[in-house]
Amino acid sequence: MDAVVHRALAVLLLSLAAALVAADPPPSERSALLAFLTATPHERRLGWDSSTPACGWVGVTCDAGNTTVVQVRLPGVGLVGAIPPATLGRLPNLQVLSLRSNRILGGIPDDVLQLPALRLLFLQNNLLSGAIPASISKLGALERLVLSHNNLSGPIPFALNNLTSLRALRLDGNKLSGSIPSISIRSLNAFNVSDNNLNGSIPESLSRFPADSFAGNLQLCGTPLPPCNPFFPSPSPAPGMSPGAEPGQVSSKKRKLSGAAIAGIVVAAVVVALLLLLAVVFCADDTGASGSAAAAAVAAVGAGATEPSRLVFVGKGAGYSFDLEDLLRASAEVLGKGSVGTSYKAVLEEGTTVVVKRLKDVAVARREFDAHMDALGKVEHRNVLPVRAYYFSKDEKLLVCDYLPNGSLSAMLHGSRGSGRTPLDWDARMRSALSASRGLAHLHTEHRLVHGNVKSSNVLLRPDADAAALSDFCLHPIFAPSSTRPGAGGYRAPEVVDTRRPTFKADVYSLGVLLLELLTGKSPTQASLEGDNTLDLPRWVQSVVREEWTAEVFDVELVRLGASAEEEMVALLQVAMACVATVPDARPDAPDVVRMIEEIGGGHGRTTTEESEEGVRGTSEEERSRDTPPAAPTP
Repeated sequence: MDAVVHRALAVLLLSLAAALVAADPPPSERSALLAFLTATPHERRLGWDSSTPACGWVGVTCDAGNTTVVQVRLPGVGLVGAIPPATLGRLPNLQVLSLRSNRILGGIPDDVLQLPALRLLFLQNNLLSGAIPASISKLGALERLVLSHNNLSGPIPFALNNLTSLRALRLDGNKLSGSIPSISIRSLNAFNVSDNNLNGSIPESLSRFPADSFAGNLQLCGTPLPPCNPFFPSPSPAPGMSPGAEPGQVSSKKRKLSGAAIAGIVVAAVVVALLLLLAVVFCADDTGASGSAAAAAVAAVGAGATEPSRLVFVGKGAGYSFDLEDLLRASAEVLGKGSVGTSYKAVLEEGTTVVVKRLKDVAVARREFDAHMDALGKVEHRNVLPVRAYYFSKDEKLLVCDYLPNGSLSAMLHGSRGSGRTPLDWDARMRSALSASRGLAHLHTEHRLVHGNVKSSNVLLRPDADAAALSDFCLHPIFAPSSTRPGAGGYRAPEVVDTRRPTFKADVYSLGVLLLELLTGKSPTQASLEGDNTLDLPRWVQSVVREEWTAEVFDVELVRLGASAEEEMVALLQVAMACVATVPDARPDAPDVVRMIEEIGGGHGRTTTEESEEGVRGTSEEERSRDTPPAAPTP
């Protein structure tokens, strides 16, 4: 009897062993692995054979029951080319993917970035290029992300904060640019972004990592690296402040001058006063007025010496609680350089973040500048980015505005097209079009101001899709007159030859180009037909429509998204073409553009219709028909 039992147990064990050997992942996983290897040239023979179990293939590891693939490790096997889509992304239980030290090109396929179980991703020492896609945040289980020593460019996505289980992040040895986002992941204990093109200050949340983690970024500063320098030169020192002193060393609100400094001021003032008095005495006539003239001269000098340049708040900017010295101490990063100057993101010590625009080629005097900024400070509308403060000195002219972290419409529309990018859908484009139109209509009707620089990089986005805001409005009066060829930059109306004198109708033309940009996905400076670079965007669209190829106008990304709003797209195209009419009088007014887009969109931005009616349509037809704006405010 015992022998029978032993034989039965032996047979059972052999059956179980055979079952385990025969077990294999589902056919879909086998085909995904074979498709990956077939589509990717490789220098080493891996011996993957469809006639053998996939769990025994080189570099493939399955779970304990050999029922699913959990690891693919192929380091240094000579893989060449891009990772083919719809291959590795079809391994739903993959936990480890290591393709390091190969020659992999292109970007990371989006389907790989949606693997729910992926914990470790090693792609270092390859030739990956393009931006790190924000969709990488979908890898919720990821613990180690290593993308070192590739050719990745663009910013480090803030979306990495969604990887709450991340323990190691290595992005060193790439071409990443911009600032380092504030990454606050408690589990993160290894971090390296050295040898990139990053700039600005190191976020406090990452300052605990060693200096080697940030080395090789020439414009990076802050703990653990040397402290950041002011982003613009210090103004002329106020009385009692030596040229070499730190900006924060003198503040009537926070600090007292030393006795030596006070003595120096008194001595200097007395000497200046005596010299002036002697000069006036010797130069004045003998009418007996020399004494009063000297007194007046000394008083004037004293008044001038005690009125240093300061930060002037306008409109609701008075709600801010910082001053010029706080700005001088702020860490900053370059956001971009435009036609009017360079914009910086400034993070103040107390945590406030603002945008400081350093203006160039300002050609008006202080009083005219003050009056114009005061007028701009009165503009308040959800679709216009208001001026909050300004600074004027002989050497520096600055504007301070709110910081909107979502970036510009231009960046969303044109940035890093390709794998891993989330395209701007039709609803978002319609809302942006309506927001820009409402902002422009408000400037025209409520303030009689011409924007003068409408373009997609001056449309800043907010989390609320209906609250995109026009920035850099009505700055043209403070700059020197300049002649420019018609159509320069792609947005300028053909009749504008002096950038200081745009009109309401010229603004509408620029708005029309912006609408075409949203429809076509093309930047106004890149639109061409069959390599003919002489066509600007409006003329290119006209040429396509004239040949009855209207469908060819629309952005291929909208087509890929399966946009079902073809009628709306065609209707907005008609509005845009009316706006870019060659004859200015044939163009609609900005409030009319708002009305037409609202009629097209139906539900787009419905929640703000009442505000639009109050802020835009409350103006008489007579006022809206006048195209020539008033002159810039005078003192």
